[in-house]
Amino acid sequence: MGQTLVLAEKPSVGRDLARVLGCKKKGNGFFEGKQYVVTWALGHLVTLATPEMYDQQYQEWRMDQLPMLPSTLKTMVIPKTKKQFNIIKTQLKRDDVTEVVIATDAGREGELVARWILDKAQVKKPIKRLWISSVTDKAIRDGFKKLQPGKKYENLYASAVARSEADWYVGLNATRALTTKFNASLSAGRVQTPTLDILQKREAAIRHFQPQIYQELHIQSSHGLELIWKGKDNQTGIFNKDRANQLQQKLKGKSAVIQQVIRKQKKQYSPALYDLTELQREANKRYGFSGKQTLRAMQQLYERHKVLSYPRTDARVITTDIVPTLKERIKASASGEWKTVANQLMKKTFHLPKSVVNDQQVSDHHAIIPTEEPAQIDQFDNQERKIYEMVVKRFLAVLSDPYEYEETLITAEVAGERFTKKMHKTNKLGWKALEGDKQAETELEVKEGQTFPFKSKLIEKETTPPERFTEGSLLKAMENPGKYLEQNEKHAAKKLQEVGGIGTVATRADIIDKLMNSQYMELRGKYLYVTSTGKQVLELAPEDLRSPALTAEWEDKLVQIEKGQLKKEQFIADIQNYTKKLVHEIKEMEATFKHDNLTGSKCPECGSLMLEIENRHGKMLRCKDRSCHYKKNIYKLTNARCPNCKKKMKLFGEGEGKTFHCVCGHSEKMATFDKRKKQQQQHKVSKKDVHKYMNKQEEFSNNALAEQLKKLQK
Repeated sequence: MGQTLVLAEKPSVGRDLARVLGCKKKGNGFFEGKQYVVTWALGHLVTLATPEMYDQQYQEWRMDQLPMLPSTLKTMVIPKTKKQFNIIKTQLKRDDVTEVVIATDAGREGELVARWILDKAQVKKPIKRLWISSVTDKAIRDGFKKLQPGKKYENLYASAVARSEADWYVGLNATRALTTKFNASLSAGRVQTPTLDILQKREAAIRHFQPQIYQELHIQSSHGLELIWKGKDNQTGIFNKDRANQLQQKLKGKSAVIQQVIRKQKKQYSPALYDLTELQREANKRYGFSGKQTLRAMQQLYERHKVLSYPRTDARVITTDIVPTLKERIKASASGEWKTVANQLMKKTFHLPKSVVNDQQVSDHHAIIPTEEPAQIDQFDNQERKIYEMVVKRFLAVLSDPYEYEETLITAEVAGERFTKKMHKTNKLGWKALEGDKQAETELEVKEGQTFPFKSKLIEKETTPPERFTEGSLLKAMENPGKYLEQNEKHAAKKLQEVGGIGTVATRADIIDKLMNSQYMELRGKYLYVTSTGKQVLELAPEDLRSPALTAEWEDKLVQIEKGQLKKEQFIADIQNYTKKLVHEIKEMEATFKHDNLTGSKCPECGSLMLEIENRHGKMLRCKDRSCHYKKNIYKLTNARCPNCKKKMKLFGEGEGKTFHCVCGHSEKMATFDKRKKQQQQHKVSKKDVHKYMNKQEEFSNNALAEQLKKLQK
């Protein structure tokens, strides 16, 4: 019987697969057992070839060469990971390997990672597919019991190739056209440009916002009952000050009469489980984490610690096959502050609504939830621990009872005017107990027909503009960009909602990062702003490339390809025609571009002026002439902490002159810093050493107790 080669996406997953499949013999870049050979990629090992690989003339960027439209796009092995590709190819070509199991991430991009490797290695052996949402031992074993035929995923592969090729044609041509037209390093793309445009639209709304002053009329009894005036259309704001004063005068000398007291018993269910975007949004709001930081922590919790399910998901529900595993997952995450709630849930029989369990709302992967793997929280770093806690809390909340309360709506009448008040009385905390909420009681007792004197007051307020985007709220806007469409594009809103917005849960954080690194947007405090360069790019980019509607159109066709309803070749032909139109539009532009970051420093190599580039990684000088590649670092932002104030320091200079500087005034040479760190390391006790020490103390005390017990028994 021949060997089965299992291809994972990353080394950590490859090691887990090898262990579960009994592959104990370690080779160079692979593990081998009696039945399986397990090897792995390092993410993408193969990508689309660069323009220069089609024609040497493309090494120089010139407008007269555009558009670049090779009839068939080639692939190339990524040079820096070529060694691992060759290891995989060698194993694939073995005579005793008779079939391949694709075990890369279960999704469009994971399929592309594996298929491009197989295609480049020219391997035609039978293919099966492992499709799992977590990498626990149980999930792996169960997944190998129900491997799917590779043919089932060929349309998914075609869809992935179509997406990649379309971005090549449009992105590379638009970027080269803009760059050569305006002699500046400019880039555009179907996701990054609409994302920038969303931010710009919000800035325009804030800039054009005209605040309005309005009044609210309140009455308050001597017992502390405060009610607010409501007009006929239920508005509470009075935008005419004279009208507000007249209403207040009308109340003078009158008493209020309670007209109605309506009590309703209500339930409030927990917010839905997390998908990646919602988790990134909330982690940004709560802890200031960037989208990339949240995804990085999630990857570690999924791959390394194995305590959370697959991160790159857009679903906020679970599937029916997960329900029988819920108690095992609760048990695995039952520690610390959740232990009591988890123990209560272990006794519960679950009857979950469609807002929690819904097979129809899951395409590739269910919502992010804990796995059956017990968590070793002391092994998590700070970000991992916070993300894990967020997911576990939400998971337990969804499984908990609803928050139950009594809502009391009080309506009073004074001189023919209506005043209202809503009050809540908690009956059962349910899932809110996890949030640290306490019983909220309503002390005031009111009855219909009751009359009381009052004091009135006018409270002046002002309308506020829309809030600026944070990284978290921009991620959410990318997921739901329908409201940012122009009036003539509103037809695309429904499709955008169906396809999950622009970008994917896996790429949105990278897009925002790219826009910041390109200096098209910047972070001030927690809010994002479009830079002068970004505004110019939006003015220069073709109109339809700025709109989310383009993605809606593309994704609609990619889903059709995935379902076998559209041929990839037809889609690509349309993309090539669109690319011709795009390049022609840029060629005909009469606009100009002005660098807003030009310095007085001259490039030592070509004499052109230098540009000052600043992003979240640091600050540098780069030659204005795009054909000259000279650049010089000013400083880098580091994770090195100041010994005085513990803030992160900046690293200036090069070579032996490298020096750390802190905002508090502290500075030290790199050599001094290295010496200080070395001394600290010598005196530092690792978590592993502490763990060993505690185990020894436990063993010692247990042995001593055992000796005493022996003496008592004699």
